[in-house]
Amino acid sequence: MKFIDEAIITVQSGDGGRGCVSFRREKHVPRGGPDGGDGGKGGDVILLATSRKRTLYQFRFKRNFKAENGSHGQGKEKTGKNGQDLIIQLPPGTVVTDADTGEVIKDLVKPDESLVLVNGGRGGQGNTRFKTSTHRTPRFAQPGEPGETKTLKLELKLLADVGIIGLPNAGKSTLISVLSSARPKIGEYPFTTLTPNLGVVQTDWGEPFVLADIPGLIEGAHKGTGLGTKFLRHIERTSILVHLIDVSAIDPNNPLHLYNTINEELFLYNQKLSEKPQIVVLNKLDLPGIQTAAEEFQFALKSREVIFISALTGKGLEKLIQKIVQLLDKPDEL
Repeated sequence: MKFIDEAIITVQSGDGGRGCVSFRREKHVPRGGPDGGDGGKGGDVILLATSRKRTLYQFRFKRNFKAENGSHGQGKEKTGKNGQDLIIQLPPGTVVTDADTGEVIKDLVKPDESLVLVNGGRGGQGNTRFKTSTHRTPRFAQPGEPGETKTLKLELKLLADVGIIGLPNAGKSTLISVLSSARPKIGEYPFTTLTPNLGVVQTDWGEPFVLADIPGLIEGAHKGTGLGTKFLRHIERTSILVHLIDVSAIDPNNPLHLYNTINEELFLYNQKLSEKPQIVVLNKLDLPGIQTAAEEFQFALKSREVIFISALTGKGLEKLIQKIVQLLDKPDEL
């Protein structure tokens, strides 16, 4: 299924049914009087977060949604049927914004959260409602009120405890595949990963946690270079970040270049992202001739802890998981 994390849709609640103009016409009942019923209320539009949805794919081809109109009133004081509500299901983590004003309407974070977005129009009153002692035969009724219309911007931000960030080919997809049951596409070329991947990691030291592989971060990502702005939003909800660096790509003459490139992009996109707790991890320790680069990197970061791993062989992964669990429980300890 194609990963869709943004959509613009138009929703409209149902129109109220019109009131009825009717008079009793029964044998042996003189001056029967008005008996027109009220119109039914139009259906509401309701947004519902459900774990059955994982993307906004359903809005790729259908962008307009309308609830059912209320039925018109009838004679014998019969009220029209209310229009059926329209429930639009969204994946948890969807931010709903008014596309015209930019105002955030609702952030649907948890499954089963709901919101009545637009109310259906009120049904019009039938002529029975207007009968008085001085006006016994009203020949008019109210029209139903029209429904409301809104244009929405839907933006999905993945719900994950930990986000793996890094330049292309740092080994993010390999890491998530060995730590969880996620099976992302893995290849020896840039931008192998074109969609975020989620995996659940079971541990012996605490609760399971959700890990997200965030693709598309390169220099200029905050301006949309590569796949940058398309996926930077998914880091916003994570509690901590695992900054994965390919040790074989480190320049001993400028060992922090790769590290600083990613952190600068986070800062330029959203300063709060650069302030998230971050675990620095050097990957591909199984490759030959990388000892000098690893030592230069550790020295340049001075007293900050660096975890050395090989996602391919599994070396150092246990220590990484322990550190993640520790920070999720006490994020101030980094």
